[in-house]
Amino acid sequence: MTNHWVDIKNADVILIMGGNAAEAHPCGFKWVTEAKAHRGAKLIVVDPRFTRSAAMADIYAPIRPGSDIAFLNGVANYLLSNNKIQQEYVKNYTNASFLINENYKFDNGLFSGYDEAKRSYDRTTWSYQRDDQGFAKVDDALADPRCAFQLLKTHMSRYTPEMVEKTCGTPKAAFLQVCEAIATTSAPNRAMTVMYALGWTQHSHGSQNIRAAAIVQLLLGNIGMAGGGINALRGHANVQGITDMNLVAQTLPGYLRMAGDTEQDFQKFLDDRSPKALRPGQMNFQQNFPKWFVSLQKAWYGDNANKENNFGYHFQAKHDKAYDMLAFMDEMYKGKINGFIVQGFNPIAALPHKPKITAALAKLKYMVIIDPLATETSEFWKDYGVYHAAKPADVKTEVFRLPTTLFAEDTGSYTNSGRVIQWHWKAAEPPGEAKSDQEIMATLFVKLREMYAKEGGKGKDSLMAMTWPYSNATNPAPEELLREINGRALSDVLDPKDPTKVLVKGGEQLPGFGMMRDDGSTAVGCWIYSGAWTQAGNNTARRDTSDPSSLGAYQNWGFAWPANRRVLYNRASADAAGKAWDAKRTLIRFGTAWGGNDVPDMRPDAKPDEKVGPFIMNAEGVARLFSLGGMAEGPFPEHYEPFESPIAGNNPFNTNPKAKSNPAARVYKGDLEVFGNAKEFPYVATTYRLTEHLHFWTKHVEANAIVQPEQFIEIGEKLAAEKGIKNGDAVEIRSNRGAIRTKAVVTKRIPTLKIDGKDTHTVGIPIHWGFKGATKSGYIANTLTPYVADANSQTPEFKAFLVDIKKV
Repeated sequence: MTNHWVDIKNADVILIMGGNAAEAHPCGFKWVTEAKAHRGAKLIVVDPRFTRSAAMADIYAPIRPGSDIAFLNGVANYLLSNNKIQQEYVKNYTNASFLINENYKFDNGLFSGYDEAKRSYDRTTWSYQRDDQGFAKVDDALADPRCAFQLLKTHMSRYTPEMVEKTCGTPKAAFLQVCEAIATTSAPNRAMTVMYALGWTQHSHGSQNIRAAAIVQLLLGNIGMAGGGINALRGHANVQGITDMNLVAQTLPGYLRMAGDTEQDFQKFLDDRSPKALRPGQMNFQQNFPKWFVSLQKAWYGDNANKENNFGYHFQAKHDKAYDMLAFMDEMYKGKINGFIVQGFNPIAALPHKPKITAALAKLKYMVIIDPLATETSEFWKDYGVYHAAKPADVKTEVFRLPTTLFAEDTGSYTNSGRVIQWHWKAAEPPGEAKSDQEIMATLFVKLREMYAKEGGKGKDSLMAMTWPYSNATNPAPEELLREINGRALSDVLDPKDPTKVLVKGGEQLPGFGMMRDDGSTAVGCWIYSGAWTQAGNNTARRDTSDPSSLGAYQNWGFAWPANRRVLYNRASADAAGKAWDAKRTLIRFGTAWGGNDVPDMRPDAKPDEKVGPFIMNAEGVARLFSLGGMAEGPFPEHYEPFESPIAGNNPFNTNPKAKSNPAARVYKGDLEVFGNAKEFPYVATTYRLTEHLHFWTKHVEANAIVQPEQFIEIGEKLAAEKGIKNGDAVEIRSNRGAIRTKAVVTKRIPTLKIDGKDTHTVGIPIHWGFKGATKSGYIANTLTPYVADANSQTPEFKAFLVDIKKV
């Protein structure tokens, strides 16, 4: 999330697409209403359903689930074709002028370097042309046919309004109305914000949905602006914190890419993650990777990580293959996993293809559930009749349940969507034998280490080397943990320009990541969180509501990573000379140094005439319209059909059967065979959330169960008439993986769309029900969903699949 919740009030246009903020984020949605009331902002909602957000919209456009890239690329084509772009921003702050490798090409749905057998690309050609100094070549006139700008125009030119209507089902007039409203924000003094959520991420091309939106925002000059940005709406209070702190496969805290099995050489590992500048004079902030990694090793291994042993690099696990949840569950399904610790997670309900997940869990030797509630996963071995048939005697998995505390029974921090870390205080004691998560995990660690010390075992060296400096080894205090995450100086941190000057004394908390070192003198648990708990105290506990800028920055409320910066890339909110594009919404400006109403995302003394780019995390200093090798399926977003598509023939944008669906998405043997086809399963289904329930856990609360007690699905009036279904009728929804039975809500909210000349119906399926909780028992919606995921993040494709429906 580039901006933050309160900043939404500064927008002139708000696009909600791939999410439903009024429903899933009702508190945050108030900032949309603030923008409408006080700025006259226009709200655009693009969604398969006429949602609660759409009910507040100035413009609503329907869309087929799974066709977002076609729509967004169509918007980009409109902006480029009609010269509705922020010219100076695009020229100075993006890689529009950069010349691309002569061998790069795109042909009939595939980019250069595709290997069909591996379902992956050799991304070598997705690169810049270089001069003899190793810098990327540019054409400031943006005229060279190999510059990113011209290649982008060519790529997007196929996404005409007619093709958008054919592919997305969005009427041409509605699409053009959206484009016209969005285009108004190409003016430097206007800004649009984009609000998205799982409606974009939960696709087999989800990451490219977001890339397509980023391209639109970069063309408009809306990244780094107050009221602008690409804003990911995280539903749970700490989903953002989970990803920040590395509970994602193959990532270390602070989004550091961990080592692979072939990366045994420490220096090469550091070099490969410390890019060289691609243009002269750029900050190239990722060159600091050695400081981040070495400081992390010192936090984990203390004195056992030192210069002589490469700071304990040999202690680090190095992945030999994928370990995301779908990969892990597939291994479990094949009987290759013995044990499974499930902490705050309900995989039988939260992962796709429930029959496969259930079968996988039954092949374990043991499973440990760490959760406040009795979840469906914790009782997968019990027979719940039609909702979950099981034979307990046939399930050999031994299940241990360890009750933990809820958020209100704990003290600690959480991180909201806008990257703001906030401290919360314990409100109640937990019931019964419940213990906090940190006490459970710490006790397990201490006991396991005692066992390894006595008995030995694989991985012993790493386990025994780990530092464990807490006052209570089996129950670390949350205050200790956040101080450790922030980091401290292990010895005096010296000024590199004046070695006689001490910047931070040994033993003191670091004031921020700028003080991190790669010589072993600092220990930091997560580099982006450095500054959260400094020598001055707990910055996440701050609750100062002063807002002198009136932009809603609230600099002294909590702590926003990184560096308490509220809007990322805010250097781009000012022109090349350092003057704000919009004086009324000034984030930062250049005087004698960069300063203003936010922490500058720029070296403070970088004078505008030095031409230091605002996108400091990129080695070229500018944002990428052409994304180089960072995306699995191509440097430009391309429309690929969901793996279960209502279109019987080829992808509307190519004739290549290899490129109908994402050619780089991973598909497991056995799952490919249970993808449904449009002939047998003619209707598009999508899952979504309801305000009254939070995922699968507030259905355990009686008050929530009262307001939404019973499972249902939604269908449009035309489909209902065709199938003879009336409001409240019992129906069966079937995919090629299973079936559920529930009540039908017949509604005007779901339009019938014309896709490729054919009427196409959508079925809406709320996700919240199951066979545990205070609500009436229901079927798990993920009984129906396919076992395939985004090629980059491996997020499952919950939002677009095929079903049939009948009255029962």
